[in-house]
Amino acid sequence: MILVDKAFERRLTQAGPIRVGMIGAGFQGIGIARQILASVPGIRLCVVANRTLGKAIDCYTQLGHEPRVVDSAAALERAMAAGEYAVTEDAELVARAPGLEAIIEVTGSIEYATRAVLAAIESGKHVVHMNAEMDGTLGPILKHYADRREVVYSFSDGDQPGVQMNLLRFVRGIGVTPLLAGNIKGLHDPYRNPDTQASFAARWGQKPEMVASFADGTKISFEQAIVANGNGFKVARRGMLGPDFSGGDPTAPLVPLEDCVGPFSEHLAAGGPGLVDYVVGARPGPGVFVIGTTDDPAQRHYLELYKLGKGPWYVFSTPYHLCHFEVPNSIGRAVLFNDAVLAPAAGPCVGVIAVAKRDLEPGDTIVEFGGFDVYGVAENSDVIRAEQLLPVGLALDCTIARPVAKDQPLTFADVTVPPGRLIDRLYAEQEQVFAPAAAHQKVPA
Repeated sequence: MILVDKAFERRLTQAGPIRVGMIGAGFQGIGIARQILASVPGIRLCVVANRTLGKAIDCYTQLGHEPRVVDSAAALERAMAAGEYAVTEDAELVARAPGLEAIIEVTGSIEYATRAVLAAIESGKHVVHMNAEMDGTLGPILKHYADRREVVYSFSDGDQPGVQMNLLRFVRGIGVTPLLAGNIKGLHDPYRNPDTQASFAARWGQKPEMVASFADGTKISFEQAIVANGNGFKVARRGMLGPDFSGGDPTAPLVPLEDCVGPFSEHLAAGGPGLVDYVVGARPGPGVFVIGTTDDPAQRHYLELYKLGKGPWYVFSTPYHLCHFEVPNSIGRAVLFNDAVLAPAAGPCVGVIAVAKRDLEPGDTIVEFGGFDVYGVAENSDVIRAEQLLPVGLALDCTIARPVAKDQPLTFADVTVPPGRLIDRLYAEQEQVFAPAAAHQKVPA
């Protein structure tokens, strides 16, 4: 964001850097740490929490800093007062630390992340996260809690949902009505798993199950769900339309994005709320796009002059997403401008349901996103509620209670839910807060 760089300079001069903590030190976390420590003097990354302490330490030692290991609020306070960097295994210690203004959450988990995020909100901190899985499951209720505490709860710049939201704001700002927000993929195969993606993951230093969640559609379903929830959008059908211009061949020549509108045109012309969707095998990838329209003949004339075509659908795109490079901008927007990059506008519009990746039998346990058991599919929230479909964000660690055939969506009745989870309590509360008309329906506790 153009305003944020100068705002960082003013903040550094007038009050010192913004004091933040980070929860998660995986692939993205270590990149965020590097970006802040090396390139953003307006932010001080005071402490990093990670369940594997060595990775938290790596966030600092990669640039020659030696952090102090802390295990209590008093020890963390002493480290910060001494100008030292700190690391800990205790995420909630960081979330509740009184000397921090904001938390970056970047774990990709659900229960663990939700506990830390809720603790940060309750202690009056802004939260910026890269956790589409958590947000696509519980974002509306977490935003509800953040509003009550008058803090910002936000997805980040840089990752594709945030890039889409910035592009949507741009399109609206020039007077064009967005009809569809889209993501660009190079591959979609719902049966990919950690074994099939192991070599790719090794090449890029990522976890095979995370890479598999990109390939099997779970990740993009979460990403598009949170864009929908931030804009009051829907999906055209379960799983989205997702036209594949590659013919199933990831090495096929990419199709120009402006030639990909056809499969969406019927739905664009239908009216109603905007849509979220994706394409496979288009360029510029791995970017994002927005399809918009205007009824103003003069503006259509100008848009044609500026090479956007004759209409009525105009395609705007951003050709990249730079993930950790842009996360510091999100901190500046939250702390200095009280501005969320992307957050739920109200209740859930789109969620992500669990679909069987193989035949599931009683006693099977659903282990992880991108695993061997289920894949995630975007569905409109009214359908999820009416059919009691199981959100994939709640499915992890559940035990199958009755057989579910491959490619069938799971319902709450198909699983036994582990007791005592915060995420289940918050999901039930989310249903009660945002779906009062459905309060007579059975909501899992």
